[in-house]
Amino acid sequence: MRLAVDIGGTFTDVVLEIGDPRRGGRRLTCKVLTTPRAPEEAVMAGTRAILADSGRAFADIDVFVHGTTLATNAIIERKGARTALIATEGFRDTLEIAYESRYDQYDVFIEKPRQLVPRALRFTVPERMDVQGRVRLPLDEAAVRALVPTLAQKEVGAIAVAFLHAYANPAHERRTREILLQELPALSVTLSCEACPEVREYDRTSTAVANAYIQPLMAGYLARLRDGFAAEGFHGMIYLMTSGGGLTALETARRFPIRLVESGPAGGAILAANAAAERGEDKVLSFDMGGTTAKICLIQHYTPFKSRSFEVDRAARFLKGSGLPLRVPVIEMVEIGAGGGSLARIDALKRIVVGPESAGAEPGPASYGRGGTRPTVTDADVVLGKIDPARFAGGTIHLDVERARQALDAAIGAELALASEMAAYGVGEIVDENMANAARVHAVERGAVIGEHTMIAFGGAAPLHAARLAEKLGLQRIVVPPNAGVGSAVGFLQAPVAYELIHSRYMRLDGFDPAAANALIDEMAREAHALVAPGARGQAVVETRVAYMRYVGQGHEITVPLPARPLDSSDTETLRRAFEREYAVLFERHIPDAAIEALSWSVTVATEARRPTQVTPPARRPAPRPVGARAFFDARQSRHVEVPVYWRSDLQPGATIPGPAIIAEDETSTFVSPAFDAWLDAAGGIVLERKPAG
Repeated sequence: MRLAVDIGGTFTDVVLEIGDPRRGGRRLTCKVLTTPRAPEEAVMAGTRAILADSGRAFADIDVFVHGTTLATNAIIERKGARTALIATEGFRDTLEIAYESRYDQYDVFIEKPRQLVPRALRFTVPERMDVQGRVRLPLDEAAVRALVPTLAQKEVGAIAVAFLHAYANPAHERRTREILLQELPALSVTLSCEACPEVREYDRTSTAVANAYIQPLMAGYLARLRDGFAAEGFHGMIYLMTSGGGLTALETARRFPIRLVESGPAGGAILAANAAAERGEDKVLSFDMGGTTAKICLIQHYTPFKSRSFEVDRAARFLKGSGLPLRVPVIEMVEIGAGGGSLARIDALKRIVVGPESAGAEPGPASYGRGGTRPTVTDADVVLGKIDPARFAGGTIHLDVERARQALDAAIGAELALASEMAAYGVGEIVDENMANAARVHAVERGAVIGEHTMIAFGGAAPLHAARLAEKLGLQRIVVPPNAGVGSAVGFLQAPVAYELIHSRYMRLDGFDPAAANALIDEMAREAHALVAPGARGQAVVETRVAYMRYVGQGHEITVPLPARPLDSSDTETLRRAFEREYAVLFERHIPDAAIEALSWSVTVATEARRPTQVTPPARRPAPRPVGARAFFDARQSRHVEVPVYWRSDLQPGATIPGPAIIAEDETSTFVSPAFDAWLDAAGGIVLERKPAG
């Protein structure tokens, strides 16, 4: 038995698998409202409910996999610990100086990201390492001890230590931690040499600060969750989903919670990659829309694009440099404040604006009847007729259509002299265009042609909006996999146990030192194997080695695969050819005989991923009779039309449904727009295909 729980901003999704669902096993799901003040309460409540449905107990669970947005939300909402920074003397303002540039050159009212550590809590001590890791100035231990009274007086709960070139020699950072913990044993200390042992001072410092900022909160939450499960009789393994798409042990997650910031969306990308492999879809656009945010990710050859860095809490949605940089392995995606709970309003120019502010779970959309009065995307979908109010979230939440209508009338309709349905249509169009624009930008940044991709839609709200989004993007095909409403949690159960380590060590190919490279790679491999071994539980593991290289004088590196063996002097040419091959893939050609350098090296250890078997398309057949009908407001015709409603579990593979239609299930509903027809594939996925033009 395996349990997966994904905490979102609005709902907490719970999935229980008993055996393998593809081989006769069972999969049970449920959604409960998130409890923001104590997130573990929703986890426990949802787990108790799903175990009651299955007739099982906590003691029967073998594996518990968890993902959460708590780390991200703590940074965005500034709800982390009171954190201080200790830096090398002369480098107090690294966080403010940042990249020495403006993310919007011509905005005279530019707002820079608000740092997690105020200047009054940034301290320095005399010490200095050079770029090779040689000590230029010994650590002044007395200066470190002299900071202790100030830290205690200011009630600092967490410390980030980020010294210059600590990635090359961590001795001073580690000694500083020893001194601090001797004096203040309850202090939470993060070292940059452990959280982010890479070049680029600002990124490394920002990552260490963010880890320190959320560590007390996340460590406390994970401990409460572990103890709560243990008190109910659970004795299995607990894993946390990381931003890079792998699972890690609970204790590792408590040390480096910064690795969890995109854990929920990463699970969704894993689900989409497996759904793509199951259907032989080589180019996929993953579309995950929940209650608070929408996430869009490109997947090619059944593998999501990955990155070593991203930004959180951007001041400007699409502008790089407007957020706080975090340098950790992450599945590359664009995330915007567009979910079912996103609030709609009229701005000063009398335009409809949707998000990024969300109604969340408390009070939630107006239609929830929990005190919310401002209209949301969910309220708009209810008024348009896309959602069955009596069956929302499996019938656990009854939606009040009249409250939704009143909220839209007050905030949108009255301001623009629009009827309720037209106000709802406007909200839907704006949120869909926001997501379409994000997808276009993301595709352009990756050099991809968006129209060549198949969309895989999941999350509670994505199947409702997928058809209109596909129309805007020119996509011809959409797949809504089984249990799409809890898709990220399902993805958790498909992820491998994995850990990636990256460490900077500068080296030019014309002066390649294989002994130094091997020593660094072997050290990372030993650490990665040790972190993965408890979770692998005897499973075979795969080790992947890469280098991050560039031409001398360039500003950024590309990923170059390394052979799975010790390097030797003959590998100078091997690495050159590998670099030039990868460079040509990105830029069409390489630069002959130009000097090449490596900045960082990486080792990933993971259990072997099991790709699903590709399914054969079934023979088409007529769908059974619909279970009912809903009045859907078609803005193109400016009137209500009767749309048949089908229950997903009644459909057999091959069942074909012409649009418009609604296909309902416990966790979500799929809206088939008039531009699409739908059919059920052999793996249980709803496939929407664009009707021929004309």
